[in-house]
Amino acid sequence: MANVKKKQDITALFMISVAAELAGMHPQTLRIYEQKGLISPARTPKNTRLYSEQDIQRLRYIQRLTTELGMNLAGVEKVIELEQHIEDLHSRIDGLRSEVATTTEKLKQEVQAVHKSYRRDLVPLQKTEIIVTSRKQRR
Repeated sequence: MANVKKKQDITALFMISVAAELAGMHPQTLRIYEQKGLISPARTPKNTRLYSEQDIQRLRYIQRLTTELGMNLAGVEKVIELEQHIEDLHSRIDGLRSEVATTTEKLKQEVQAVHKSYRRDLVPLQKTEIIVTSRKQRR
């Protein structure tokens, strides 16, 4: 099993018959889901499907959507696609928040450096008196 192709660093553990039993489905259903692109099991060099625990969880989720919520496979596909899109957006938001925090900290440091340089340039002035005289009005 050393030559088994891993998908996303998740080790595939179950052959199709065991995976189908764990998910409570017929093996042909798993083949159909793979054909529709709803699941992508890892494969051995001899092309045997191997399902990970994550794959089993996904199969159970698909089953829940189809049986409990009455969705067809096209609807399930769209739901999974949208969930992945949401997950991608959350990751992007987290990355942007981190970038904003880093940039904000750098800007604070730059502002502090500028303020420190101002203090060196200030020269104290002696108090002086200013006398204002009235101006003649123009007509």
